[in-house]
Amino acid sequence: MKSRAGLPALLGALLLAVSAVAVAVDVEPLPTPELQQRFDELTHEFRCMQCQNQSIADSAVGLAADLRRDVREQVIAGKTDDEIRESMVARYGNVILFRPPFEKSTAWVWVLPVLLLLVGVYVAFRVVRQRAGMVAGDDSVVDQDEIKS
Repeated sequence: MKSRAGLPALLGALLLAVSAVAVAVDVEPLPTPELQQRFDELTHEFRCMQCQNQSIADSAVGLAADLRRDVREQVIAGKTDDEIRESMVARYGNVILFRPPFEKSTAWVWVLPVLLLLVGVYVAFRVVRQRAGMVAGDDSVVDQDEIKS
């Protein structure tokens, strides 16, 4: 029978590796609280180009770290939020923004949800109206035994 003494060491190494991945997000604060707040807000506005469903602030992939570093450098260099947004859009397009501007190329992002909501309300209204008509026109006989159960 083999000894299980190596199992705790293996589990410890595994936990250490997992924790190293969890600390992959930047931990070095900016020089002032105002710059840190701007940095935090900006990094939550940009979409990770690799993950697509996370902001660069929340993503631990290498590309997001590069984008965070780029935003950090621009904030420290004194660029405005609009200048930083413009530089990111110039490099990656409007897809990097979680809230892209309303333009001809991005109109579907803003219009489609409203249209789908209106279609859903229309379909729900029609279904409810049709079902109500079915109940009103139902002349079938119901046994008293069926009502009790």
